[in-house]
Amino acid sequence: MTYRKDIDGLRAIAVLGVIIYHSEILIGKKYLFSGGFLGVDIFFVISGYLITSIIYQESISNKGFSFLNFYERRIRRLLPALLVVLFFSIFFAYFLLLPVQFQTFLKSIISSIFFYSNFYFHFSGQAYGEAILSTKPLLHTWSLAVEEQFYILYPVLFLVSCYLFKNKIKYLFYIIILFSIIFATLINQQHASFNFYMIITRAWELLAGGLIALYHLSDKKKLKSNSILSFIGFFLIIFSYIFFDDPNKHPTYLTLIPVFGCCLIIYNNNTKNLI
Repeated sequence: MTYRKDIDGLRAIAVLGVIIYHSEILIGKKYLFSGGFLGVDIFFVISGYLITSIIYQESISNKGFSFLNFYERRIRRLLPALLVVLFFSIFFAYFLLLPVQFQTFLKSIISSIFFYSNFYFHFSGQAYGEAILSTKPLLHTWSLAVEEQFYILYPVLFLVSCYLFKNKIKYLFYIIILFSIIFATLINQQHASFNFYMIITRAWELLAGGLIALYHLSDKKKLKSNSILSFIGFFLIIFSYIFFDDPNKHPTYLTLIPVFGCCLIIYNNNTKNLI
């Protein structure tokens, strides 16, 4: 794959959104980037795009797709950084947390290593968005768990779907995206925690990026880029950061705003426009 400056830029916007959100910087009576938690949703779209691109391109190459090679690269990319974070977290948690808090922290470490921390925090009743990062320092690993579960399940499901549906694979993506959005919206009010943490309600965000990848890679006609699309996409992301303020209302149909904005920027692969 060729290097994409726009995707690195989107990563930066996603990270800044999350950091500023958790910094709780007050401007008047409102927090700066009160919707910055949506940076995670942008990351999911990026992951869906990149992983789909990798699998699709390797599967049609002469060598073909290698599961072993794919998982080895994912491990090399994620595990060293995770282990560094866990090591320093243990060191500081030992001195700063109360004994009961430290026991809970050790359980979260195990869930992080084995990539089920989204399940752990959901079933332990830990809602996201509360000012609890000082006592739950590994809460952020829930999104890494979703990513890893995606890496484990998606390659097999995607390749089987490509074999079965061939040129109609995009229609399958549209159907799954639609059902995932509807499901997430319907269960959100009664099951906000499950909706927030689980891959089944995040699937449409990952597949939205995958759908853009399919348009880029499978269409014989070159897609015409339009700089206006990038500006609209950027505006939708910043709008979401400023005006949304409750993680428990996401992902729902409202989350379409930042996700669609991210998709517009990735879709418009034009390095010459300002965005």
